[in-house]
Amino acid sequence: MPASGCCLPWVGSPWSCMDKISMRDIGDSSNRKLIRPSLSKLREQSAAPKGHANGQNGAPPRERRGTPPGQTNAENFYYVKQMQNRTAMVVVLTDGEILKGVIEWYDKACLKLNREDGANLVIYKDSIKYLYKAAEKGAQSETSVNGAAAGESMTA
Repeated sequence: MPASGCCLPWVGSPWSCMDKISMRDIGDSSNRKLIRPSLSKLREQSAAPKGHANGQNGAPPRERRGTPPGQTNAENFYYVKQMQNRTAMVVVLTDGEILKGVIEWYDKACLKLNREDGANLVIYKDSIKYLYKAAEKGAQSETSVNGAAAGESMTA
């Protein structure tokens, strides 16, 4: 049986061998070296070519494209351009009704059509089948409006 001065936990009291260990060995954890890979080595490994996708055959590496934006603002650009030029527009509604006028303003849900022959109208975009410039459709008959129009500029 070992002596009581041993550091084994099952022999004697756990503090019996404290006189043999200095306080410098116990509580000084600031001198400990952490073992972890350096970040510069990881960056070098990730930058190294890893096969055909990164241009192993002399081709430049492909860059990943981000996701396309949810809105291109093409509709807004079209409305602003027509408003600035005060272009005469023809609006065909989903029920087949045809309205003619100039777009005065628009927002997310509707647009205001300024008409010469009648009252100004605020039209919900959901009720618009399509719209086009009045000058584009001049040579064609109005009966082709219900079908696929060749002069169709903007669908809503």
